[in-house]
Amino acid sequence: MGLKSILVRAIAPLLASNVYRAHRHAGDRQRKLLKSLVRQSYHVHYLNDLKISRDDDAQTISQKLPIVDYEDIRHYIDRVREGEKDVLWRGLPKYWAKTSGTTSGAKYIPLTKESMPDHIRAARNALFCLIADGLSADFFDGDMIFLQGSPELVYENDIAVGRLSGIVYHHVPSWLQRNRQPSYEVNCIEDWEAKVEQIASDTSQRDMRLISGIPPWCVNYFERLLSLTKRNNLLELFPNLSVFAYGGVQYAPYKASIDSLIGTEIQGMETYPASEGFIAFQDKTEHAGMLLNLEASIVFQFVPLEDWGKPSAKKLFIDEVELGVNYAVVLTSNAGLWSYSLGDTVRFVSKAPYRLEVTGRVKHYISAFGEHVIGEEVEKAMQAAKEDLFLSVREFTVAPEVNPIEGKPYHEWFIEFENDISSNELDKLSEFLDNHLRKQNTYYDDLRVGDMLSRAKITSVPSQGFEKAMRASGQWGGQSKVKRLANDRDWVNFLLKTMK
Repeated sequence: MGLKSILVRAIAPLLASNVYRAHRHAGDRQRKLLKSLVRQSYHVHYLNDLKISRDDDAQTISQKLPIVDYEDIRHYIDRVREGEKDVLWRGLPKYWAKTSGTTSGAKYIPLTKESMPDHIRAARNALFCLIADGLSADFFDGDMIFLQGSPELVYENDIAVGRLSGIVYHHVPSWLQRNRQPSYEVNCIEDWEAKVEQIASDTSQRDMRLISGIPPWCVNYFERLLSLTKRNNLLELFPNLSVFAYGGVQYAPYKASIDSLIGTEIQGMETYPASEGFIAFQDKTEHAGMLLNLEASIVFQFVPLEDWGKPSAKKLFIDEVELGVNYAVVLTSNAGLWSYSLGDTVRFVSKAPYRLEVTGRVKHYISAFGEHVIGEEVEKAMQAAKEDLFLSVREFTVAPEVNPIEGKPYHEWFIEFENDISSNELDKLSEFLDNHLRKQNTYYDDLRVGDMLSRAKITSVPSQGFEKAMRASGQWGGQSKVKRLANDRDWVNFLLKTMK
């Protein structure tokens, strides 16, 4: 055990206790934080437009703040981008985290000097909580890799612009720099294929102990490594590999492939980062949901999914949530985001402390016929099919077919298999997925019983078909991911077009 890991193990319990302290009397803390954020920035134009006063109590502030998405505040963002100060938060932001929104085009999410440290602190806390729970700290004595976007930044009216992961690169503590991969120069390679090829080459001779990234792109990296080194699995190459940190997508569809590529199941660490704030992270070695990041200067509020979009929808503070209910996430922070819809849906699995699971996206659902199927349901159906029918699936997405050439409407599953599959196996899979979805979703079952929908249909996607479509749409790279489902056929029609 090296000096670094010895020091980390000594410090970890102290930092972990601070993390959990924020979960005591969390409702009161969150209400006080909301008042504090207003008092720090009561003079900004956005709050003045809403007639929010520094003397308002938390409930009044919450009621005055409308739930907004990016389009609702785009004109305020544009004013800040033009150099106007005190619009959403005092002064100007330190960075713009540029994201590729599916409905709003490019989005510019503000990161301020006050909000940026919370992103770094949360990543550190995730590791230290796991170590306090018994995880070996030996990985600090070897190499770590973070598959991320380019750290190169451009400047717009003196504000640095880049991808969140690239911005974070500049804030990694100096004590982690020496054993961190890849190098700055390699990280700056924009072409994803060339970048992964170089990363695989550079890291193949290193003592990799922790690997972090979005699961589908880690699969890409792992496959390149094994192809390059002619090894059977990663543990033959990296015998000290002990932690796999991931986030950005549901992990279950990728777990079997990743375990196979690694050679066995190793300690996972699920994280829930977003440009708008670091939301939650796994804090226990035995996964029990992700711990809500209440230590950050973020006010988390939750709207029951069944009320989402209704004028009467009420935002709940953390002490008002219930277990097992799907909520849309709304946050207010010192980045200058006020009652901002994150677009995700979550469900709490614990309230002491507050732990949650991500269940999908507010806009990623199928309800063409009133069934309101969500991402979690299709993920669970596919995972069960893979386990029960012994299937190997690389990617999939689901969309409704409202006007088929013949017969009743249906849900169409577009699936890329890793092996050849017979028509008989496709038929069994169709029946399995349909039945599993019926068991999970009573509305879908009612439509099937009432003969309003036909059984789910399977369309097999050729090998690398999703990759080809993602490339063609300009979304191929380390931070992009396949949308699991949609209420229209725009994405699958594009997929079909690239398959021809």
